[in-house]
Amino acid sequence: ALSRHGKAEARMLDSISASPGQWPTSAVIDWVDTLRRVSSAPLRAQRSAEAMQVLRARLSTQGTRLSFSTEQDDHWWWLMTGGDVNAARLMLAVMDDPAWKDDMGRLATGFLARQQRGAWSTTTANLWGSLALEQFSRRFESGPVTGITRATLGDASGAVDWSRPETVKPGELRDQRLLLTWGTPGARQTLTVSQQGSGKPWLTVQSLAAVTPKAAVNAGYQIARTVTAVEQSVAGQYSRGDVLRVKLDINAGADMSWVVVSDPIPTGAALLGSGLGRDSTIATQGEQRPSGNAWPVYEERSFEALRAYYAYVPKGRFSLEYTVRLNNSGVFSLPPSRVEAMYAPEMFGLLPNAAMTVGPGR
Repeated sequence: ALSRHGKAEARMLDSISASPGQWPTSAVIDWVDTLRRVSSAPLRAQRSAEAMQVLRARLSTQGTRLSFSTEQDDHWWWLMTGGDVNAARLMLAVMDDPAWKDDMGRLATGFLARQQRGAWSTTTANLWGSLALEQFSRRFESGPVTGITRATLGDASGAVDWSRPETVKPGELRDQRLLLTWGTPGARQTLTVSQQGSGKPWLTVQSLAAVTPKAAVNAGYQIARTVTAVEQSVAGQYSRGDVLRVKLDINAGADMSWVVVSDPIPTGAALLGSGLGRDSTIATQGEQRPSGNAWPVYEERSFEALRAYYAYVPKGRFSLEYTVRLNNSGVFSLPPSRVEAMYAPEMFGLLPNAAMTVGPGR
């Protein structure tokens, strides 16, 4: 506060033991702002570089969302700070830093993605967010976006006409999507995007391909799947009528809201514990309740998979367990087990499942 109003002196910093790696993110941002304003601070350049390194190490910009690796410990509500406030203040702190220029578009997009129902989590966060986006628009979006943006990928092309239905004003968020199909598989193609008109729209590129996964993919989440026989008529093999217990151990790389876990079951199998007819209370007695810091708010027990929906999943490990009875014999090809952030689908994890052979039983 003193440095903001020009009342801080360099000698006042002598009483502070500079250990930004041990501080909450809000304090590290305060330290960066203080060093920037107090030009005569001792070791100013060295300390600023150290604090910036700490911020970059904690920053997680997976996909289109912005979060911090220490976000769970940064929720200091009694000081009116938290993840949303820190994200807004980080934008303001590095807005004019040339080293962060190429990151500003991602920071702004990720900060907007933190909103829920059109707002951030607290009144303080909404105030800081308004200031950050206003400053961002003034700095990087001073003119309205008009004209046409064209994209070309091989023989496919598309365009966005910003004059219809209305011109985008500075500070407004308007999402336009173009889907360009891939060309010949394996052939090299170049994506070319050009803007013909005023303004500088931001571009996010995402590639989608339907491929058969051969190995686990960890893009924010890691999955481990364990299957244990509860009742097995033939030891060492699956048979019709067997009861299995499936445990999913999941490791989340960052805090995220609204996450879904989907695990497939063979055709005709029944998920036990739903309370429906022909259910088995005895078979589900050893089933463990969800563990870790994440608890599902709803479970969808369909004929094809178990899907668990989580309103909030913090960074760290959590597990889910369910019981299933095999009702049909045959060879079943199962899709991968998958964890995905519903509103940031680029954050996901999947684990391929081998084909499952179920014998007729005795």
